[in-house]
Amino acid sequence: MLFAAMKLRMHKDLKNPTLLVVVDRKDLDTQITGTFTAADVPNMKTAKSIKSLEDELKNDSRKIIITTIFRFKDVKETLNERENIIVLVDEAHRTQEGDLGILMRKALPNAFFFGLTGTPINKRERNTFATFGCEEDKDGYISKYSFEDSIRDDATKPLTFEPRLVNLHLDKEKMKKELDELTDSLSDLEKKELTKRAGGIATFIKSDERIKAVCGDIAYHYKNVVEPQKFKAMVVCYDRECCIKYKEHLDELLGKEASTIVMTVKKGEGQEYEQYDRGEDEEKRLIENHYKKVDDPLKILIVTAKLLTGFDAPIAQTMYLDKPLKEHTLLQAICRVNRVYKHKEFGLIVDYIGVFDEVSKALSFDSESMQKVIENIDGYVKEFPIILKKCLSYFECIDRDIDGYDGLIAAQNCLYNDEIRDQFGKFYSHLSKLWEAISPHEILENHIDDYRWLTDVYRSIRPSNNMGSLIWHRLGAKTMEIINRNIHAVNIYDDLDKIVLDPTLISEIMSINNPVEVKRIELDVTKRIRKNIEEGQLQFKELADKLEELKVKYESNFMHSVEFLKELIALAKEVIKREKESVNDEEELYAVKTGKAALTELFNDVKGEKPNIVVENLVNDIDNKIVNEVKLFIGWQESSKGQREVRIAILKVFAQYKLQGDKELVEKTYGYIAEYY
Repeated sequence: MLFAAMKLRMHKDLKNPTLLVVVDRKDLDTQITGTFTAADVPNMKTAKSIKSLEDELKNDSRKIIITTIFRFKDVKETLNERENIIVLVDEAHRTQEGDLGILMRKALPNAFFFGLTGTPINKRERNTFATFGCEEDKDGYISKYSFEDSIRDDATKPLTFEPRLVNLHLDKEKMKKELDELTDSLSDLEKKELTKRAGGIATFIKSDERIKAVCGDIAYHYKNVVEPQKFKAMVVCYDRECCIKYKEHLDELLGKEASTIVMTVKKGEGQEYEQYDRGEDEEKRLIENHYKKVDDPLKILIVTAKLLTGFDAPIAQTMYLDKPLKEHTLLQAICRVNRVYKHKEFGLIVDYIGVFDEVSKALSFDSESMQKVIENIDGYVKEFPIILKKCLSYFECIDRDIDGYDGLIAAQNCLYNDEIRDQFGKFYSHLSKLWEAISPHEILENHIDDYRWLTDVYRSIRPSNNMGSLIWHRLGAKTMEIINRNIHAVNIYDDLDKIVLDPTLISEIMSINNPVEVKRIELDVTKRIRKNIEEGQLQFKELADKLEELKVKYESNFMHSVEFLKELIALAKEVIKREKESVNDEEELYAVKTGKAALTELFNDVKGEKPNIVVENLVNDIDNKIVNEVKLFIGWQESSKGQREVRIAILKVFAQYKLQGDKELVEKTYGYIAEYY
């Protein structure tokens, strides 16, 4: 941002532009201001208040102005109509949420907006590409520095995922008997409300026995793996209540000085929370003067939401993850441990939940679906005023300028029965989705007050289940006690395959992480194995058992989708190999073909499309790389390490021939090597 701002300020064609750097957190404001100040940037101003920002823009200031998005919250009018105002929007995936992005564009109607983000969002309701996408690029980026690029440049470290899933046993019969006794006086509907509230995923994650088992595993792992390397760690818990429980258990196992909690504390929550109520300066001193110091006794930060974004402590090498996270939130969180630090080879995610498939989903952007969302935006823009008018039509007879309680009562009187309330609720729900999808489009600027008013009305009439709340108040604690008593942590699976999120695996995720493709291959393999068994080929029974074992592992979350697909492909190759072995002599000759001969045949086939290929040189280089540099071992095709090293070798040779972008040829080459080497 510093480099871009200075280049743009000096560009003659822009005629002395104003550069606005917009962030969405105070700590980022401080961080970026520090970066620009350290570089001795001329004509720089930090707008620290709403008035300061408005004055700079109204007075036509020609500077680099650093500010936060929140200082646009009171915008009532256009502040500057100049076209040579350039806005660099940091954390662009979230900075445009709500009304603030609309108000910023209202203040600067002719400005040019650059969005910068490490985690763009590609959804109908929130889409970074729709707001900032570059039309000249089919993928929407004006410039992209990827996860893979940063690892290759050693700007960040690869991430290793170590699944350590907790095996829970639920004593269903005993629990049912105790719950039946507790709820004997309740109706069936009341029982359903109570068990629905008690039986969510949180109940299992937060069970006392499970937390105790996880903390024991964390303490053992930290003392034996992380601490000897002089690194530090983070524990990510389900919620703030869990933070307190984890701290208590870890105090017993590692001592009180070894860990602390960093979380938001509300007033009046009690001493157990209030002791962690730190101001910004105190929190900063804790991290800078203690956590980041190698020899300080503070080793582990316990968090649930704070420090999962923007936190930069290279000494943090391990994250113990015990909270389900998704999409950009998950990517932001795991990148806390991939910073470069002396002797650090990788960041480690010790995964107690099984999040790797969520990581692969977050990394895989389907450009076709992204484009479809962007194309639909125009349709949403046309639809918005129609649905807004429909929502407002329920209240034509009242004065909407009346504020507060009286105004809400008047609005509620217009919705005089359940049928009309339901109709309004459906239209408002549709309106809110349209608002989120097209924000910060300029069409919304003149409707902010209308939308806020409708939102207040909707919230005031939205049904709340008082019956469920009252029952929970009376029986919730006892219900949770019964469930907790009957959940038992049997053991932690610590022998599952580790997953290294490096450039090779990221490339695989981008190309093959497709649930439809996984299912298609699974059905094909199943069909071929069954057909051979029916024809009396009993040697395929072993493969049928292996396929069933793979499916059980995958469905039980002991194997992520990329690994499952790779194993399926290996199994498919084994099926084909055995089919070939059972046919005629001519195909037996094919099976013993040399690796070099097979590769020569492959590249001769594609030479017509790629005349720059010198087949003999390419084959010799690949063969030399595989035979002399990659230490192949028996069964390497079934090993993650062996597969990864062969793929890297292919990519290195292909890079010399400018073929690395041809994913189909990479896969074909890998397939031939897997069969003939």
